[in-house]
Amino acid sequence: MPDRSSPPEGRSRPFIEIITAAPGWRRLVKQPELLAQRAALAAIRANGVPVPRGAALTVLLADDRTLKQLNSDHRDKVKPTNVLSFPGIGPALGDIAISVETVRREAQAEGKKPTAHFAHLIAHGTLHVLGHDHLEAGEARLMERTESRAMAMIRQPNPWRRT
Repeated sequence: MPDRSSPPEGRSRPFIEIITAAPGWRRLVKQPELLAQRAALAAIRANGVPVPRGAALTVLLADDRTLKQLNSDHRDKVKPTNVLSFPGIGPALGDIAISVETVRREAQAEGKKPTAHFAHLIAHGTLHVLGHDHLEAGEARLMERTESRAMAMIRQPNPWRRT
């Protein structure tokens, strides 16, 4: 069966660099680099807007300490967060950073599998670098639908379906 996160014919696949900078990722998620790549590609495809040729995205698999520092430096919030997105310019789509400890805590608190929560947050961060936001209700609904499509493409549960 084909990988449904692959780009359609005629579109270039963006370069996605995954940097694992914190221990614990492989204990939380099997093959986190592969899943991050698949979730980001699925979000790009679900977005439905072609990315520029030569597009690149960087994903940093980090920890609470790193996310706390980034959150403080860029958002004046001195606490860790689950995922941060930094939009780029031109073919540089941007950068995403995600915390292993926060993903673990949130998944446990929400009764979700860490793998599913991780994939969702990668897709969420990817959509942010592509210009999505969720400050207004209409934007939030669009972003949620796009995230749900992305998760279906990689056979992960719909993060917005209430069980």
